[in-house]
Amino acid sequence: MKSDSDIGAIMQLLPHRYPFLLVDRILELTPGDRVVALKNVTINEPFFQGHFPGRPIMPGVLIIEAMAQAGGILANESAPTGQKGRLIYFMGMDKVRFRKPVVPGDQIILEAKLLKLRSKAAKMFGTATVGGQLAAEAELMASFGENV
Repeated sequence: MKSDSDIGAIMQLLPHRYPFLLVDRILELTPGDRVVALKNVTINEPFFQGHFPGRPIMPGVLIIEAMAQAGGILANESAPTGQKGRLIYFMGMDKVRFRKPVVPGDQIILEAKLLKLRSKAAKMFGTATVGGQLAAEAELMASFGENV
């Protein structure tokens, strides 16, 4: 996958679909190192109907999920021989911190940096920033599953 990849290329790597596909574009991708992705946050997102009426804020767990999806792309593109193209399961998160609310109109820059890559699992550090300010951060773990 090349950087500046569009939604079609992303959908070839992730099994997620609307309304749960939370990565709109890959801005940078260096297999074995890091990925930088973008998520446009719009008022049309279904979760804003109930979170919260009159004060829409993107749920923190969905910010982490967006980070994990970007990390899944990185893990897939960094996968050892024989593991590429497999489903990647989000299996854990540590040191999660939320720093700033994400609201409609924001553009989230998601970054995942590979910390460890094993034959069946990957550990990454992810951040979500809005306007250059840190919105969330977490350590993320993923495992390679069966073939897609």
